[in-house]
Amino acid sequence: MAFQLSEDYIEESFLAASGPGGQNVNKVATACQIRVDIFRLGLAPYAFRKLKILAGSKMTNSGELVLTARNYRTREANRDEARRRIIALIDEAHHRDAPRKATKPSKRAKAKRVDIKKNRSTVKKNRAKVQF
Repeated sequence: MAFQLSEDYIEESFLAASGPGGQNVNKVATACQIRVDIFRLGLAPYAFRKLKILAGSKMTNSGELVLTARNYRTREANRDEARRRIIALIDEAHHRDAPRKATKPSKRAKAKRVDIKKNRSTVKKNRAKVQF
């Protein structure tokens, strides 16, 4: 299930890009910067929290997700790439992780660990200088 991103929530701008394009890169603004107001998307609280973690520095304090695509030579290709990346990020945020279940080692496992530590301690003691 891919998230549908409405045009109302997107603000696009084009910038001069670095990278492939030769002299064209100096003349034409081909890099696409997309801004999406996350609050307007109406995400579930768990998805919003996870999106903040996934986005990292791409999310501003005002709740705007800013993504720049500049891998391609054309505006259209960069626009498609930026939209694809934003949708992938939002889809990943909607994916719930399995809840973590706390576990406890058994008595036998604890005893085995202590025995191994004692054996190792003995080995190390036997390496010490011999005292007469």
